[in-house]
Amino acid sequence: MDLLPLIYSFGIIALAELGDKTQITVMCLSANKRARTVFIGAVLAFALVDGVSALIGGTIGAFIPTRWVGIGAGAAFLVFGAYSLLSKVEEAKVDNRSLNVAHSFSLIALMELGDKTQLSVIALAAEFDAPIMVFVGVMLALALLTAIGIAVGVVISRFVPMRYVRIGSSVVFVVFGILFLWGAITGTKLL
Repeated sequence: MDLLPLIYSFGIIALAELGDKTQITVMCLSANKRARTVFIGAVLAFALVDGVSALIGGTIGAFIPTRWVGIGAGAAFLVFGAYSLLSKVEEAKVDNRSLNVAHSFSLIALMELGDKTQLSVIALAAEFDAPIMVFVGVMLALALLTAIGIAVGVVISRFVPMRYVRIGSSVVFVVFGILFLWGAITGTKLL
């Protein structure tokens, strides 16, 4: 069994995603949600988007135009950011950490559609003609970086009051939303 596609995919994706918008999103989510919930949602989103990319290759772009993905991602980020920022719910009454896996899944899946990771997975799977090995390497890299992002988010939430964490993560989501919408409308890739 040739492990080169797995090792190569792991290295490329780990370097490409380190400090990427997806990892920042994971940090923001984990600062005010359960780490396990964020991890499961993120890994499922990565598995879906990057798994389809590895198996189907370049044909995914024919189904979902990049412009609409950017508009959808921008709108979702604006909604999540505005809701979190404008929410007047008392933190003592509602534990924001109990939100379900679907929240993390939807944000991460939207982040990955049309992202450099997805395009890299398509290219790697085509280059090595080994979609399963590429997928395993990609998933190992993304799971590792997700765990690191969650750890950073949890540490931040321990030292920074939850009110400021909520405001900070809301601002990050709104900024990402604006950048996604701007990129989709103008045709320029800002993220």
